[in-house]
Amino acid sequence: MVEAASFSSFLETIGVLAALIFVLTSMLGMGFSLTVPQIVAPLRNKKLVILSLAANFILVPLLTLGILLIFPLSEGLSIGLFLLGTSAGAPFLPKLAQVAKGDTAFSVGLMVLLMVVTILYVPIVLPLILTGVTINPWDIARSLILLMLLPLAIALFIRARYEEVANGLLPLMNQATSLSILVLFVAFFVVYFSDLVGVIGSTAIIAAVVFLLISFAIGYFLGGSSGPIKRVLALGTAQRNLSAALAIAALNFPDPDVMVMIMVVALAGLVVLMVLGGEMGKVKELPARPGFNAPENPQGNSR
Repeated sequence: MVEAASFSSFLETIGVLAALIFVLTSMLGMGFSLTVPQIVAPLRNKKLVILSLAANFILVPLLTLGILLIFPLSEGLSIGLFLLGTSAGAPFLPKLAQVAKGDTAFSVGLMVLLMVVTILYVPIVLPLILTGVTINPWDIARSLILLMLLPLAIALFIRARYEEVANGLLPLMNQATSLSILVLFVAFFVVYFSDLVGVIGSTAIIAAVVFLLISFAIGYFLGGSSGPIKRVLALGTAQRNLSAALAIAALNFPDPDVMVMIMVVALAGLVVLMVLGGEMGKVKELPARPGFNAPENPQGNSR
């Protein structure tokens, strides 16, 4: 029993380290692959930016609260879902946009915008909502700044000044990100196996799927009249920021149910959003008719 407990503790430590490495390398990889003009250019449409922020930081958090009222979950599972509900800007968004044949330029700008706002937003909102949990806003802000904002800023600077160095480091960051997320899921799957089995057939999975589908619908209907833009905002609203949620959970919430819920939503999201993205990618764009609204993206689709 002692050896089993020690092994479980060792795997949990490995999982936490893998989560932190995943967050760090994904941010560095993002910065090494982008330039500031690439990020800024698609965000000149102020109306679209406002709608994107409203979808991700007003409507989705409200949706999360509504789901928790309809599907009562344990405190840890509720915290995990709310962490994802307030954390937007998934690094995986541009890849999803490519699958869905969305506007990839907008997906890059939206991803960075939502990620930066998440770093400012979560430390303020989380303590206000989770009133029964002791949370230090600065601890959350510091973990997000050190693990996400600072690495991104450093990588963008290196890309701007030393492009060859950035291009050389990018494959290494991508490999480290892929390996760390694999180690993370394997380690946590073993450690929390009984917890995950307990979730099967429970309201937690139903809550996760409902959360994903309604978040997707929110983004889609707020995406304006341009098909490629609507697809990106739909996917960007439903695909929450796993990096931010993992960083906050690993450093601030010891309750295993928090990590279990994050894993449940992450796995459900991978399946649901890849299927939705693939189906949207098969739909052919109809030519715009006279009198119909023009696409809201002044930059055009960069596919």
